[in-house]
Amino acid sequence: MKIRVALVDDHAMIREGLRSLLEKNAFIEVVGEAATGIECLAMLEAWRPEVVIMDISMPELNGIETTREIARQWPMVKVVILSVHSTTEHVSQAFGAGAMGYVLKESIGKELLMAIRVAHGARRYLSEKIEATGWRYASPGVAKSPLESLSRRERQVLQLVVEGHASVEIAARLDLSAKTVETYRSRLMQKLGLSDITGLVKFAIQHGLTPL
Repeated sequence: MKIRVALVDDHAMIREGLRSLLEKNAFIEVVGEAATGIECLAMLEAWRPEVVIMDISMPELNGIETTREIARQWPMVKVVILSVHSTTEHVSQAFGAGAMGYVLKESIGKELLMAIRVAHGARRYLSEKIEATGWRYASPGVAKSPLESLSRRERQVLQLVVEGHASVEIAARLDLSAKTVETYRSRLMQKLGLSDITGLVKFAIQHGLTPL
């Protein structure tokens, strides 16, 4: 039986490369592609993948938040995160959101194939380069991310704000009032100890919420 795999990345060339790599293997069937987390969530019911290969930094809804939604709505679907980030915080965020694998983009050959097999078997896979640093899942010494202080809605508002969307536009996207969006923005900036949009953008990039 082939493992049904979906690809989620905002770069078409990367998706094309991943599809080419994966379809050379008899045990994998690529059942769908998406350029955003929102598109992925909308198509999961139609695709019915067993494993989703997820980019971590995407516009509108980043890979961490998309993974969290998949774990909540489709717990049988396994997510393998693909990322250029190798920091403890990024890895911890990914596994904390429900990912079963974390692979660095520089190691997407055999490692990605192994990660798909391992995740499909309901076991966690961590890129060898990161594992070599001594990182361990749920290690008590790992510091919590400041993002954990934010609610799901605050994280959504944060990403859309740093992408340059106005409060009225964010309100329409999230089915909120503009005043409520402003309240969320003020609250999340207070929680993060930030005073301006420039600081908010830097924070979002550092924490992998949005691409450069």
